[in-house]
Amino acid sequence: MSTIWMGTLTEASGPKYKAVADRIRRAVQAGKLSAGERLPPVRELAYQLEITPGTVARAYTVLTDEGVLQAEVGRGTFVAGRSGQGDGMDTAAEPELGFELDVAPHNNEAGDGYYVNLFSPHLPNVGQAALIRELLTEVAQNPPSGFMHYPSRDAARPARQAAAHWLSHAAVGRVRESDVVFANGGQNALGLVMQTVLRGRRPVVLVEELFYPGFRRAAELLRADVVAVEMDADGIIPEALDAAARTHDAQILCTSPEAHNPTATYTPEDRRRAIAEVARKRDLQILDDNCYNMKAGAGPSYRLLAPERSWYVTSISKNITPALRVGFALAPPDRTAHLRRSAEQGFFGLATPLSDLMARLLVDPRLDAIADRVLDVTREYVQCAVNELGGYQLVWRPDVPFLWLTLPAGWRAGAFVQAAEARGVRLRPAEDFVLRTARAPHAVRLSVNTGVTLGAFARAMQRLRDLLGNPPEQITV
Repeated sequence: MSTIWMGTLTEASGPKYKAVADRIRRAVQAGKLSAGERLPPVRELAYQLEITPGTVARAYTVLTDEGVLQAEVGRGTFVAGRSGQGDGMDTAAEPELGFELDVAPHNNEAGDGYYVNLFSPHLPNVGQAALIRELLTEVAQNPPSGFMHYPSRDAARPARQAAAHWLSHAAVGRVRESDVVFANGGQNALGLVMQTVLRGRRPVVLVEELFYPGFRRAAELLRADVVAVEMDADGIIPEALDAAARTHDAQILCTSPEAHNPTATYTPEDRRRAIAEVARKRDLQILDDNCYNMKAGAGPSYRLLAPERSWYVTSISKNITPALRVGFALAPPDRTAHLRRSAEQGFFGLATPLSDLMARLLVDPRLDAIADRVLDVTREYVQCAVNELGGYQLVWRPDVPFLWLTLPAGWRAGAFVQAAEARGVRLRPAEDFVLRTARAPHAVRLSVNTGVTLGAFARAMQRLRDLLGNPPEQITV
């Protein structure tokens, strides 16, 4: 074993994960660790250095984010610069394309897999990376839009036609090519809608009590105030919405009725209709965020229930890949030109090679099978989580890539997240999904990470189950 692993860190000052990262970084710079060299498994190095596995996992993550190391699911962690060996996988090509999806098959039980990041969902690569490579090659060899022109509305027409076809599975009614406005991902689409709708010095945006934090970030960039509206298991309470809209003179409601983030709940049709009626009464616009729904909508969108005030947002990030950063927004019929102007004046439009790629990708006959396979794998991981944690208060759906776990007595969300990270599992606490001044429930969101093996994911669930059954005992004096 290399001498850089000799000794312990029990006497190190400062955060131990930083000491581990510094030791590895210096060894790479000095040539003691060469490109392609495999690092010890997390648990093995933790035992050697007499520290926790979570500390080693955090150091590896820091160095991976810096590009010093490269993690390969099912194989281990290597010094960056290693090319694919022995299995025909082009592991060196992925970083050049900006993808992190080309991993070992999801059911491969090899490898250490101790550190499991459940902070955000991670899609499985079930063929979309190869398809994108193939189509990118076609675009590069013969780009319809060329490489020497700014994006234009006319040049992007084939991409909008493809997007309209792709959106036909959603419960949004007929979508024409002229209805589609492209954005650089779902978050950018949210910002475009708010830029188009909000007026005045301090406009007010309404959100659910528990909400996707991107709503708040987009609103704050536009110097808007954010007000939370009381909700129950079916979503926003119409009476509370009416009171909030009246009291604060709000302009838009941001909501996720199909797959609520973070609770994985669903707003039934009768509740949606009641919310739409309140919106009409108070002249409130509705931003319908459907980025997390992985299949056809189970209920009518607000675009069908209140077309004159509904703004529909989605993206390809949750069922194809987040790496391309492509989102879509649909405006009310008489506001499409305003929304398109917000996009064109902000960034002119999608980069022409990306627009040409979308024109091919979104109508490719292989894409439906890929989306179905992504959903199948996601369901498998969700079921694994339910099998391990089903004895606790867990909200889940097989077609939603995250679960909402209410913690048992004795646990607070912040303490549980810290304890889980010490055991190599990263989660998001409920505090991330409320206003800064609001009280958060003792709950956490677990995202589905299909970038690790199913066995590693199951072991992470088992570690969480062990934590849930053993809350800390603290005596306050």
